Amino acid sequence: MAFASLKGQLLLDNGRLQGSFFHRTVLLMCQHDPDGAFGLIINRSSGNSVGDALTANLPAQLKTQELFLGGPVQPQALSYLHTDDFLPDANVMSNLNLDHSLDNLVELGDSFSATQRIKVFAGYAGWSPGQLDDEMKRDTWLTHPASVELVFHSRPAELWPMILKQKGWKYRLIAQQPEDLSGN
Repeated sequence: MAFASLKGQLLLDNGRLQGSFFHRTVLLMCQHDPDGAFGLIINRSSGNSVGDALTANLPAQLKTQELFLGGPVQPQALSYLHTDDFLPDANVMSNLNLDHSLDNLVELGDSFSATQRIKVFAGYAGWSPGQLDDEMKRDTWLTHPASVELVFHSRPAELWPMILKQKGWKYRLIAQQPEDLSGN
């Protein structure tokens, strides 16, 4: 059977991950091949700004940006996604690039483009070879087409229920469950 990569797709908690780090998360799959997978949670803020976490000499517009928790692996690791109207060498999907270089981030922050957007993450989600494929077979995750608009949604905390509600009545019920079911 041919390998089916999830790169460029969104993975959503399908309501079965309560109590885990991934409860109610939306992940962008940045890399997925037979050697493993790498993704970033796009809907969970760290509660800090980029300037709070990085001591580098960053441009002001980067320092004030919200820092996102990319996942539980290496929480000190820097990753960022950026988009612009035309990125011919985008490595995640059309017009969306992933990078880890602080120097490149500073350079992007210093450049001027009215259409450029950057989202910075601490940590990431990683899977060993075959691990994500096994989780998909166990129906742990839902998939959804990714878009630049969803990755840079203005209200990221609302992404999980918003996307689930688009998937039909069964998922609408999951999206409307209370955060803590013990009160029922």
